[in-house]
Order: sequence, then C-alpha cells, then structure tokens
Amino acid sequence: MSPWRLRLLIVSLLTVAILGALDHTIVATSLATVAGELGALAQMGWVVVGYTLASTVLLPILGKLGDAVGPRAVFLVSLVLFLVASLACGFAHDMLQLVGARVVQGMSSAGLQLMSQTIVARVTTPLERPRYLAIIGAAFPVAILVGPLLGGLITDYWGWQWVFWVNIPFGVAALVLALIAVPRLPGFGRRRFDTGGAVTFAIAMVALVLAVTWVGDPARAAASVVSFVVAAMAFAAFFLLEMRAVEPLIPLRLFANRTIAAGTALSAIIGIGLFSITAYLPTYFQMAYRTSATMSGLVPIATVFGMLVSNLATGWLVSRTGHYRVYCIVGTSLSAAGLFAMSVLPVGLPLWVPMAVMAVVGVGTGAFMSLVIAVVQSAAPRRDMGSMTATVNLVRQVGSTVATAIIGGVIGLGVAALLPSTLDAATLTPRVVHDASVDVQTQVAGIYSGVFAPVFAALAVTYAAGIVAAVLLPAGRLSDESESEPAPAPSSEPLTA
Repeated sequence: MSPWRLRLLIVSLLTVAILGALDHTIVATSLATVAGELGALAQMGWVVVGYTLASTVLLPILGKLGDAVGPRAVFLVSLVLFLVASLACGFAHDMLQLVGARVVQGMSSAGLQLMSQTIVARVTTPLERPRYLAIIGAAFPVAILVGPLLGGLITDYWGWQWVFWVNIPFGVAALVLALIAVPRLPGFGRRRFDTGGAVTFAIAMVALVLAVTWVGDPARAAASVVSFVVAAMAFAAFFLLEMRAVEPLIPLRLFANRTIAAGTALSAIIGIGLFSITAYLPTYFQMAYRTSATMSGLVPIATVFGMLVSNLATGWLVSRTGHYRVYCIVGTSLSAAGLFAMSVLPVGLPLWVPMAVMAVVGVGTGAFMSLVIAVVQSAAPRRDMGSMTATVNLVRQVGSTVATAIIGGVIGLGVAALLPSTLDAATLTPRVVHDASVDVQTQVAGIYSGVFAPVFAALAVTYAAGIVAAVLLPAGRLSDESESEPAPAPSSEPLTA
C-alpha cells in the first residue's frame, strides 16, 4: 500500500476501534437513566450482558468467515450493521427492543475489532505490524479513560439516546474512509463451514456467561450450577468436534506451534490478571482507604494510563528492532511484582502509593497487550490469520468474564462473612461506612484489606505463570519482508516470519 493510503486506513480503523471500545464503557453511566425511562430496572444488566455475549460468541465465527471471503467484506458489513444498531438503540421504546439492538451491536462490534486487526496483518509486514496494532489497541484504554465521563455528560445534557447516536457521524466518516482505504483482500476460497463447532461453541458460551452472571445471586444458585454443567458438556463436545473437523472453527492443530501456544496463553493472562480486577478497584479504595468516589477512580485511571503509554512505546520499539520476547518477559514480571505489592500494602498509606503500584501493573500489561496479537499473527498460516486473531481475542475476553465473576463472588462472600452483626452486607455502601464511627471505619477497612489481599496475590500468581509463558516464546525476530505467500506449516521452531 502507498503511505498515504495506509495512513487513511489506520485512521479509519482507529476511529472504528474507538467507537467499538466506547460502546463497552460509555453506556455504563447511562444505564440507570435508560432503565428508569424504559421502566425495566430488573432487566438493566442485559444491556451489557447481551452485548458482551453476542460479541464473544461471534468472534471465532467471524474469524473463519474473514478467512473465507476476505476481511474487507466482513469489516464493511459489520460497520454498516453497527451504525444501524446504534440508530435502533436510540429509538428503542422498551427494554426488549434495546437489548435486541445491543445484541446486534455486540455482533457487529466483534467484526469491527477482529477485522481491523486482520486487515492490518494482511497489509503490513510482521515488523511493521506491532506499531500499527498498538495504535489500534490504544482505543481500549482511551475508552476506559473517557467513556464513563463522556457517557455521563451526554446523558445529562443531550439525553441517553445520544449515547448511541453519537456513533453515527463518526461511523459514517470511518465508513467513507474505509471504502477508499481498505484494499480488496482476497479470501481463501470456499471452505466447509464448521456448523457443529459453531453450534456447540454458542451453547457453551451462552451457558457460561449466564452461569457467571448468576453465580452471585442466591436465588439463582441452582440455575447457575446447571448452566456451568451445560457449559462444561458443550465445551467438551466442541473440542471433540474441532479435533475431527476438516475446517475447524478454532484450528487446534496450530497450538503445536510454541509461539502460538505461548502467545495465546499470554493473551488469556491479561484478561484474567488485570481486566478482571479493574472494576473492583474503586470499591476497594472507597472502603479500605476511605476515599471519595471521585478519588477512588484515580487508581484505575493510573493503571490504564500506564497501559496506554507502554502499549504505544513497545509497539514502536518492536517495529524498530524486531525483537519482542524481552517485552513479554519484562511486562509479565512487572505486573506480577506490582500485584504482589498490592497484596502486602498496609491500609492507610497515601493514595499515591497504590496509584504508583497499579500504574506499574498497567505498564507491564501494556508492554505485551497488542504485541502478542502481532506475534501470533506472524506465526500463523495466512489462510488461518482471521481464526487465530479471533482465538487470541477470545481467550482474553472469556478469561476476563469468568475471572470477574469469580472475584466478585469471593469479595461478596468474604466481606459478608467477616462483617459484624451490626452491619448488613446487602446495604453496605461507602457512604454508610464514611458516616459511621472511626472504629467501624477501621474495622471495615481491615475486612476489605483482608479479603482483597489474597485476590491480589492470586492475580500475581497468574502473571507469574505468564512469565513462564513469555520465557517459552521462541527468541525470534519479526521480519520486514512482505508475506505474499501462505506461511509455512506451524512448528515449534523460533519465529522468523
């Protein structure tokens, strides 16, 4: 591609990536208003769950489709569907219509995220790829930083409908750029679709998401157990089908390649080790450090800012040198050390101390957040590029979903078990604690510190396992040569793609 066309392409993909990432965060601050106006407070959670579930289920299916027909067609169709669904969300008159539109948004968002990364992989050399994937990957931390604030401002001054409609002008501009800049990348011909794998995977993911959603609700404990059983059976059937399928949805044979196996494991560790705990950090600091809601938000902001800077820096550095393994080793080590430090920090320190520690965790995670996608893509055959890109994203998303639910259950049960009889866990809020006596505040702070300490320690162990995966990455160098032919068959040799 010519330099100007490549720049147009990256601008278009980055705009779309930001829109898709904002859809995860901008809606959060408007949910209460939406549910109140539509009169469906009990169904509020499905606005988020429906989106996440649809996005997760469609990832491997769209990855395989992109390999078959080419990523351009899947990207453009996904972008049009995303715009139509955004329009429909704003015009929804009841919660059922809104959830249905959000499901379509989630499906199309998966296509946008996945095809953006696949298109970059198809038009760049392995050496160039980390820099451009880091630019597109910056959309996620940016969305975390500005999404909640932007959603609140739009809801307060324009109305909740504009939380969805704001996508349309930017999305149309990105579509025009995409029609000009995205090249017609050929697919790899007609390929037998893995229907059995798609069906069993969809059943498994729906059951798993429902199970982790209900796990903390005593009234739905039995339903959660049943859903876990169904998910386990469906996943078992899925893996059996994938091992026998001619064109599997997830090409398990490629995991014989050590680069692909280690890179995929590193991607899962990001979801399990950091994305899962971020949502609980404000509560921890409000209760244990007795900060205000505003001040408690500074810690996740520091974490995400460290992730953003590190992600862009390592992408640039790897594209200059081609060496990638050291950043994965250093990144996992920094994150493991930071989370271990969080597990032993005494309560009562100035807030800047945990902010600095979590910023280190963010820097460590950002060092390989987008990089592992580029490394796995460079080791995968071109005909399976979309499928492997989908798999790397899928394990991260599933790991985050499951670990978030587990951590939430551990925190809820642990706090409830340790609270004195004078306090009710069901009605305990930061305001109640801050209005209580100093003795009660100190006691609650100790309880939250005691409950969160083993959680931080467990996440540190997760990143320690990531160090092992990073060490197992072959010490290769990314090539500056275009991949005009399909990549060679996978092997456990050092990556020289």
